[in-house]
Amino acid sequence: MTLTEKILARAAKLEKVSAGEIIWVDVDQAMMDDILGPRMEIAEKMKELNLKIWNPDKVTIISDHYTPPANAQQANIVKFTRDWAKEYGVKHYYEFAGPCHQVMVEKMRVLPGEIIVGTDSHTCTYGALGAFSTGIGSTEMLGVLATGQIWLKVPETIKINFIGKMKKGIMAKDLVLAAIGKIGHAGATYKALEFSGDALETLMMDERLCITNMAVEAGAKNGIMKYDNITKEYLKNLNLEINEAEISSLTKDNEGNFCEILTIDVEHLEPLCSCPHEVDNVTEIKNITGIKIDQAYIGSCTGGRYNDLKVAAEFIKGKKIAEGVRLLISPASKEIWDRCAKDGILQILSEAGATVLASSCGACLGIHSGALGEDEVCISSPNRNFIGRMGSKKSSVYLASPLSVIASALVGEIVDPRKFMEGGLV
Repeated sequence: MTLTEKILARAAKLEKVSAGEIIWVDVDQAMMDDILGPRMEIAEKMKELNLKIWNPDKVTIISDHYTPPANAQQANIVKFTRDWAKEYGVKHYYEFAGPCHQVMVEKMRVLPGEIIVGTDSHTCTYGALGAFSTGIGSTEMLGVLATGQIWLKVPETIKINFIGKMKKGIMAKDLVLAAIGKIGHAGATYKALEFSGDALETLMMDERLCITNMAVEAGAKNGIMKYDNITKEYLKNLNLEINEAEISSLTKDNEGNFCEILTIDVEHLEPLCSCPHEVDNVTEIKNITGIKIDQAYIGSCTGGRYNDLKVAAEFIKGKKIAEGVRLLISPASKEIWDRCAKDGILQILSEAGATVLASSCGACLGIHSGALGEDEVCISSPNRNFIGRMGSKKSSVYLASPLSVIASALVGEIVDPRKFMEGGLV
């Protein structure tokens, strides 16, 4: 079986499952955010049916999209979310902690082999830790809250092999954009993306989380990676000890029944960029150099982790961003914010001209903390560039790695970051 099939079989208490089967599975963790979580209609339905949460300890609620609230309406939504969590005994409630997907990992709410559902499409992020994780709607979540179960169709699996050695100037964002560019924004609809290959084995967890986070941008049900030494060490640093005997089947490369195998040689990969207004509109940055930008944004659950900000700070240390450019930095969690502050990373970015924001989804979603105006152009490290994603429907968003974003902020236009690296362009 594929990694996804192995996890689903365990959760369904079956020896084996195959793509296309409809199965009922036990949910290990349920996550809700403030934007699609415990809304008024869900609360009313629970009271009408006299429902209780099947296991409050397995539910996590994170207010991240509307924090800090930009207006009274957003403040009321966060208040409702906070009060609802208290009313239903959900002790794992977090507010002002950062985007939900980073918080879920940091707060040790994700384990290899688990079934995790969340009211956010990028719940697929947790596959980097060897979990089956997928986004669901608010109504589906009501059923999960009441029963602790959900039905799923076992997805077909596309295997993506990243091979070769990454060169300077290339980050995980370039790898996943290369895959999405080949698959297309709907090419993996209701399929699993199983990421593997020797190039992946060298990537730290910060980079791996970026890759699985964007699986849904190809339409995928989930993205997943095997459990290896990097996963083990990362979880150990979170004070999580794993019974490896229980997840031994998730530690090996397998010859599962893949519907497609895609191989990407990262050694020949150029810095990439996703152009407006579709994530799969991918091209090499060298093809679009010179496009003037108004804003550069490094942040979110995709591109605002410690390593992302560290790379950006090392690149721009001692330099200043271009005149007229707004460089916004939003660490992927409060913990990352504090760590970057302690290590001087935020100070370096601030001295270069950056504005450091709270850890929030606001700018990524275009609802506060850096929305774009008409005809403005932003190069951004998050996961989406749809029309109006970051503000005005007449604005344009280009997606790229944090390294490409910081390089572009330096000159005020989209640029290949290798231009400024040792030896220049290769």
